[in-house]
Amino acid sequence: MDGAYRVVTICARAQIKDETKYQKLRDKGESKEKAARIANASAAQGGKKVGRKGGKNPSYDDWTEEDLLKRAREIGIKGRSSMNKSQLVKALRDH
Repeated sequence: MDGAYRVVTICARAQIKDETKYQKLRDKGESKEKAARIANASAAQGGKKVGRKGGKNPSYDDWTEEDLLKRAREIGIKGRSSMNKSQLVKALRDH
């Protein structure tokens, strides 16, 4: 059983292309999903190119509460209907 667990762990971690960048992002508080996306994109395209790619959408702070709720619904954030705007922004950023 213990050997099977190690195989699953190794396979799951094999999806991360740049482990160092992934760990740095996790240490900064980024979610596992976001850290993996950035680390893999960076490994494939180069860090500087990935950094230039983002920043085209307005900040969540500039979105209406209705738009935030719609986005939270798309992502599947639980408890969204009882959240206020600042809680929605935090939940979306932490996703």
